[in-house]
Amino acid sequence: MRKFREISENELQNIWIKQSFLSPLITQSGDGVSVLDVGNHNKDASGPDFKNSRIRIGNLVYVGDVEIDNDYDNWKSHGHNIDAKYNKVILHVCLINKRNYQYVYTKDGRKIPNVTLSNFIQKELLEKITSKMQILKEQTNNFLRCSSLSESVELRDKKSFVAKLGIERLNKKCEKIYQRLKELLYINELKLKEPTIKYSLHPDFMNKKFSASDFKKKILWQQLFYELLFESLGYSQNKEIMKKLARAINLNFIVTNIRKNNLNALEALFFNVAGMMPEVKNLPKSEISEHTLQLAKEWEKTGRLYDGKIFNETDWHFFRIRPQNFPTIRIIGGLTYVYQILYNSFIEDIVKKLEEIRKIPILINSLRSMFIVKSYGYWQQHYIFDQPAKQKIKYFIGYSRADEIVINVLLPFFMVYFEIFSKEEMSKKILKIYNQYEQRNDNKITREVAESLKLTDYLKFTVYSQGMIELYRNYCTKKRCADCRIGKEIFE
Repeated sequence: MRKFREISENELQNIWIKQSFLSPLITQSGDGVSVLDVGNHNKDASGPDFKNSRIRIGNLVYVGDVEIDNDYDNWKSHGHNIDAKYNKVILHVCLINKRNYQYVYTKDGRKIPNVTLSNFIQKELLEKITSKMQILKEQTNNFLRCSSLSESVELRDKKSFVAKLGIERLNKKCEKIYQRLKELLYINELKLKEPTIKYSLHPDFMNKKFSASDFKKKILWQQLFYELLFESLGYSQNKEIMKKLARAINLNFIVTNIRKNNLNALEALFFNVAGMMPEVKNLPKSEISEHTLQLAKEWEKTGRLYDGKIFNETDWHFFRIRPQNFPTIRIIGGLTYVYQILYNSFIEDIVKKLEEIRKIPILINSLRSMFIVKSYGYWQQHYIFDQPAKQKIKYFIGYSRADEIVINVLLPFFMVYFEIFSKEEMSKKILKIYNQYEQRNDNKITREVAESLKLTDYLKFTVYSQGMIELYRNYCTKKRCADCRIGKEIFE
């Protein structure tokens, strides 16, 4: 029995749920046990493993909790005998009971009958579980715990589960976007400013049912889209600060205080609020470009009107980031989106494409091309202020980032948009695009998951790659194998 000590309590709990025993259970004291209801699995860190179980022991039916331990001695070593949370336990179940004790005792002194599972489980099953546990122990360096075992799961089952997680990930993004839309409505109604004025949304506001008419203001959707785009341009390192920047410089301020074609004023606003502009007054003119001086002059005018948050250069991450992905380049690329949203009917043009282009591959290419931004002007030759780049910069936002924007921003944004305005057919079309979208790039997470699950042929499809990210972040890293359809089949 020594090797069976390695069997986890999670495995024993799964055996209890399935109730796949060789013969009817009998307590150590000789009473027959009939499980009428295994109870509710308690996945909390504390308390008995199963709540509200219904069990016939002898001639009496008991309703209460069940505790499952690997070893009988765990009842005391884990402190259950002095913990009032275990006072409602009606049956103690263990795998190993080397002294064949008949009962355990609760804090209030009540004795609880014990069942020793090793008498009722096939030895082959225990050995199979032990073998898997050993494999897992040997594979601690693998990306997924189940890497070498995943081939035992049918391909169609893996595909189905990962695709389901891909849809769940899309739905989570939609919910996050909808919550932010409600926040913007709240801010707009109360005429608040972010982030200098702190606010808390009243629960009644967040929980109330909204109609399409509540969200009819164009500026709400423009601000939301702009924020999401900037957040997506930040990658993981600058994602949060890019989002804060977009919230600090709201579109209302831009429309009110900057002339339509004054791009230098727009650039000066963003780089000064971001805290990235050089202190031209404290530098010799030989070190400052004409472009930087021009931006400084524009900020002298616009800065008087801006009373929001000013960030610091130390808030931004440049270290170990490719120059092409420097936040300076992402901000200047994002300004193209700002201009398009405010003055070139960007959102309306996307809606038109979504409605009019029927062939999904053509539509995908058309949407992607809208987010590619070619370089221009001063920033063709600079990654940061006043230090010329060695090579000309071709794109501020290239093909790969445009792909990510379509997947992570455009599709969930317009899913929310069409659902709010009851355009059911268009919502279905968004889902169709998501299911058919093929992306050229992957990342370390999706590559490793795909290789571990033998799903590399599906890596280019967005619904699967997004599902792999969801699987890794919300199941694998949290060791939720018992909640994962693939993990259940492998480890149970």
